[in-house]
Amino acid sequence: MASRAISDLHPQLQPLAESFLRRCRDQGLDPLILCTWRSAEEQEALYQLGRGKPGAVATDARPGQSAHNAMLYGSPAARAFDAMPLLAGKPVTDPEHPHWHAMGEIAEALGLRWHGRSATQPHELPHFQLPLEI
Repeated sequence: MASRAISDLHPQLQPLAESFLRRCRDQGLDPLILCTWRSAEEQEALYQLGRGKPGAVATDARPGQSAHNAMLYGSPAARAFDAMPLLAGKPVTDPEHPHWHAMGEIAEALGLRWHGRSATQPHELPHFQLPLEI
């Protein structure tokens, strides 16, 4: 099972993820971290969705190509996390809901790349990532 632990994020991303969660809550949002680090096997299973397995395509990244697969000195050090807003304890699935935009703005103010921007490819609302240059 993919990790949700902030401790499985890259050391530079850990404090940013904690700030992201705190700022979201300060603005009345209820963010849920869905995934921090995932194994190559988990990444392959996601990649196969919509290809070899039934379901919609979930990712274009093969194992080792995802920021969720990053390692540092043999330990998980994901360079991205997936999060979604909750409303009354339920996931917000409407991509037009203002909580998505608010979370994206918070992440970008912290210097993270939000893949929910329409210009970002692939377009993934829940994906928040360290900039490539870090």
